[in-house]
Amino acid sequence: MYAVKSTLPDEALKVVGEALQGALVDLVDLSLVAKQTHWNVVGPRFRTVHLQLDEVVATARTYSDTVAERAAALGIAPDGRAATVAKSTGIATAPEGWQRDTDAVAHLVDALASVVTRMRERMGAVGKADPVTEDLIIQITAALEKHHWMFQAEDGS
Repeated sequence: MYAVKSTLPDEALKVVGEALQGALVDLVDLSLVAKQTHWNVVGPRFRTVHLQLDEVVATARTYSDTVAERAAALGIAPDGRAATVAKSTGIATAPEGWQRDTDAVAHLVDALASVVTRMRERMGAVGKADPVTEDLIIQITAALEKHHWMFQAEDGS
């Protein structure tokens, strides 16, 4: 059932729909992984890392809503349910329990790199199909790359 009829041709809509759904899953999971780490980080750089993690959460939550609304505007029902995210995510699960600040930073560097890599793939996939969605994915990628840079600088690697 379509509640909204897209102006995109069916072939383009399929490509864009897959990209937006993948982006939504990545962003929802990134927000969960970052928040779980935020609650459990310990160590001498606790406060800095704790606050930095909240910035990632805010970015991921803001853009997950933007991605879901873009999908809806094109007639694609976004799926951010926990089961869908768990089944489809490409991000490693956050470790259970307390995390040393250095381990937390390393985990976020890896998680962000993973999401950025997939966002760049999506960027290439949607470019010809829908430049509007491509622009959105470019914006998301730029924001995530900034977080990736900052966590790498925090880690010193």
